[in-house]
Amino acid sequence: MSDDNKFIEKDTSATNTTDEQNRQQRHKLRQQKLQQQVQQGIAKATAEKGLLLVITGNGKGKSTSGFGTVARAVGHGLTAAVVQFIKGSWDCGERNLLEQHQVEFAVMATGFTWDTQDKAADIAAAEKVWQRAEQMLADPAIDLVLLDELTYMVSYHYIELERIVRALQNRPAAQHVVITGRSCHRTLIEMADTVSEVQVVKHAFDAGIKAQRGLDW
Repeated sequence: MSDDNKFIEKDTSATNTTDEQNRQQRHKLRQQKLQQQVQQGIAKATAEKGLLLVITGNGKGKSTSGFGTVARAVGHGLTAAVVQFIKGSWDCGERNLLEQHQVEFAVMATGFTWDTQDKAADIAAAEKVWQRAEQMLADPAIDLVLLDELTYMVSYHYIELERIVRALQNRPAAQHVVITGRSCHRTLIEMADTVSEVQVVKHAFDAGIKAQRGLDW
């Protein structure tokens, strides 16, 4: 190798080192700015209250998310209760687990409306389970209530929206509530502190794959 080539190689190496140092410095400055923004947000978030969470949308995972929140609460020693609308009497993995940790379940147990084909019976079942939900929402000993698939009770006109709003507004100040289901009524969305929408990208069922134990139920 000629002396000239040696100088070129040394110059290139030095340039690469400088470029990498500059990239590292820019990255550090960006992360420091981000850290400052996060810390400022945390410092401002000082209020504590019972939250109303809504998980809606057409995608899969709304109930799964709700049950994950229940599991998290129970893991921290909080008291939780679950009300399941629409669901049938089939086996439920979340219920099997959470009932072992003193989580009370109230289940409508009629299944989907296209299964029962009896609106009067569905309304009666919804009313019965909603009465238990009202008791839970009035109990200060319950830290978290999951109202799974409640949105259908409003869109099907099985439970009056005003009753639901009243129960949510009058619940204990520290009690958290999670509502799941498609097409959540705008009134409940406006009331909520946090709203998440789950959208469909792909679903295995559309490819002819059946719901599977431990993953789907």
